[in-house]
Amino acid sequence: MPETRPPEPAPGPTPEPAHDPAARLLCDVRAPARTPDASGVLWKLAESGRQLDANLVRLPAGEHIGSHAEPDLDVLVLVVDGEGALHTPQGELPLAEGALVWLPHGSTRSITAGPEGLGYVTVHRRRPGMRIRPHPDSALASARPAPGRQP
Repeated sequence: MPETRPPEPAPGPTPEPAHDPAARLLCDVRAPARTPDASGVLWKLAESGRQLDANLVRLPAGEHIGSHAEPDLDVLVLVVDGEGALHTPQGELPLAEGALVWLPHGSTRSITAGPEGLGYVTVHRRRPGMRIRPHPDSALASARPAPGRQP
């Protein structure tokens, strides 16, 4: 009897695996956040099917994230190591291990790490993927008759 083989997969992008609703431990945020030489985004939530985005960020001593505002998403910040300050138009908020901060959408802020650095986790709703869409005015413009003409 001839040997049968499964068909070769078709070339092209690999489909995203099915959403797995099982709870699981993702990481221990204390270890990477307490590494003095580490900086930037040390971990990010990347599981398929997620509705949230989360990052573990480490700022070395004295580093600063410039003033910015998130127009669309509320953000939670949980300090997991070190200390620093959150600067807002309303004043400065001290940040230390265990602090949980809510940044409502539209709020302006900047962050400065203290002398030992600062490790924190951010969590917010996942942004939808980038989509190419026509500008809303372009649809209206093409539907309007030229000046002096009747539809």
